[in-house]
Amino acid sequence: MSQQVARVDTLFLHERDRHYSVVVQRGGERALHAVLELKETSAGPRPARFRVKNGSDEDLRSPDQFVELARRAERIRISEQTSREGREELRDLLDGFQLDAKVVRTCRYCASAGRYSPLTSETAIRADDEFVCPDCAKRELERELNYRNLRSGARDRLEELLVEVGDLERIVNLLQGRLDPELTKFDEISATVDEVDPVRTDSLDLHPELKSLVAGKFDTLLPVQSLAVENGLLDGRDQLVVSATATGKTLVGELAGIDRVLKGEGKMLFLVPLVALANQKHEDFEERYGHLGEVTIRVGASRIRDDGARFDPNADVIVGTYEGIDHALRTGKDLGDVGTVVIDEVHTLGEQERGHRLDGLVSRLKHYSETNGCDTQWIYLSATVGNPEQLAAGLDATLIEFEERPVPIERHVTFADGHEKVDIENKLVTRAFDAKSSKGYRGQTIIFTNSRRRCHEISRRLRYDSAPYHAGLDYKRRKRVERMFADQELAAVVTTAALAAGVDFPASQVIFDSLAMGIEWLSVQEFHQMLGRAGRPDYHDQGTVYVLVEPDGSYHNSMEATEDEVAFRLLKGEMESVVTRYDEAAAVEETLANIVVAGRGAKRLNDRMIGEVPTKHALGKLLQYEFIDGARPTRLGRVVCRHFLSPKRAFVMLDGIRNGRDPYDVVADLELLEEV
Repeated sequence: MSQQVARVDTLFLHERDRHYSVVVQRGGERALHAVLELKETSAGPRPARFRVKNGSDEDLRSPDQFVELARRAERIRISEQTSREGREELRDLLDGFQLDAKVVRTCRYCASAGRYSPLTSETAIRADDEFVCPDCAKRELERELNYRNLRSGARDRLEELLVEVGDLERIVNLLQGRLDPELTKFDEISATVDEVDPVRTDSLDLHPELKSLVAGKFDTLLPVQSLAVENGLLDGRDQLVVSATATGKTLVGELAGIDRVLKGEGKMLFLVPLVALANQKHEDFEERYGHLGEVTIRVGASRIRDDGARFDPNADVIVGTYEGIDHALRTGKDLGDVGTVVIDEVHTLGEQERGHRLDGLVSRLKHYSETNGCDTQWIYLSATVGNPEQLAAGLDATLIEFEERPVPIERHVTFADGHEKVDIENKLVTRAFDAKSSKGYRGQTIIFTNSRRRCHEISRRLRYDSAPYHAGLDYKRRKRVERMFADQELAAVVTTAALAAGVDFPASQVIFDSLAMGIEWLSVQEFHQMLGRAGRPDYHDQGTVYVLVEPDGSYHNSMEATEDEVAFRLLKGEMESVVTRYDEAAAVEETLANIVVAGRGAKRLNDRMIGEVPTKHALGKLLQYEFIDGARPTRLGRVVCRHFLSPKRAFVMLDGIRNGRDPYDVVADLELLEEV
């Protein structure tokens, strides 16, 4: 006892159940925990019993040992939570031994557990009507998080907020969908401006008609456009242009392509991943350049616009989907003299399902250009590429990278169950639409969700006018939604994540109702592509992004993580590299398409693709499947190629046909195949 007493730093007293808890600290650690009972004497209160705790047991000690401890303590502290009567009794006790004590604010939870935790304005965290220490507040929060099954990513973020804000109730309210902007704010992506000397439009070496058109709208080019021009855009140099949404990338491709059309140096192909985006680009180009040349659209093997317009391979400008132009190549269509190919959303090369098809398309188009003696310029556009230098080298293009963001974007995170999300979306959409920017535009919202049915459900439940928007709507209905949004007649559109790279809705706010695309979690690249739609320089002062996270939520039993884990992985994650990977099915499909298009030259097409194609293995499988005979495709191979069928799908259909199965049963088998 004498050794422990000799090194007492602090003796702490806290009232508990008509007696006092005594904590002795030495070197910042608890050295002793005891219980003190007092008795009233003629000289005032004095120690009656002193019991030292030893685990769950108590050792009765002489009351004089408490007095010895108190006399050797460098400081004596009394808990502020001790009653007024208790504090007076303790002061009288200590005065009797000529000892001083100071009343301090401490954590009640710690004091009750026999720990001394003094609180300062920096460390105190409000819990109900009192203050507790950070450790106890975290334990209380942990209990709430366990109840709600929140995983590691959300836990880390909420603990950070708890320490920053110092109010446990406000943090718990976040789990109930409360929209406290100070707490929901995760971070801000600042507006940035790269110093680029703007190129004057009247100095551009363009065809006079195009120059007159461009100079009539702008005095100078935007920075990314100026960089492209300074690095050989109008001299025919191939370029990979990487720049954020709304920085003017599309015009880079248009300047090169339309100029070459007007100078008789070949037509322009403008290729996009989605039908909806192809329709919009076709309409835009008709309006802008229709008086300068013929514009047509090609969106697939059997996809013809609802208004009856037909694909004209002789047009000056062909807007198409990747699959639409690839189908033309696979079926031997003559595209004429191709002067410029613009590939929008080129980061699609990294997608598991479509990446290999775009990789193959680029190789087949280059083969077409070489075979037909075309002097083709290649322009690749993207807002999100994690490895721009590597991709530019693979595409043999000059990298034009511009990191300016025209307006800042605030990113917010809040938590809500699936049924609570629409209530929050209602509040956010209403708040945005009721406000106007300094440029006079109302705030409008894009809500991204993971299914078409959910699009309609959310849209029906929003208080202000809104509309669902997805690939299942017919062309006229989608165009009506686009027009109404552009005219500010809609407060929101609710769309699927699959259209993230699609139509250009000038929204100030993006809400993630889901972090999934179908039954797959979004990648960091897809997430950034989508949130980049918030805020346009000509419309808004800033963009706002809300991520609505369902604790322990997922959308299919095959999904390994939960939405709260995925949310912080996306918010903190690094952009993935754009790399095209080939499994057996992808290698077989692209090698077959290259044989159909190039015959014996297929190996050369495979070799120059971005991804590494196991050509020998793919050829072996093609022979085994009877898709090729030597270096020539069989009739079966041509059909499989023409319809973009994987070997598995082809054999399910063949088996059904050969066995006389009902077509509906064959379709059902194909649907089941997708779920495997």
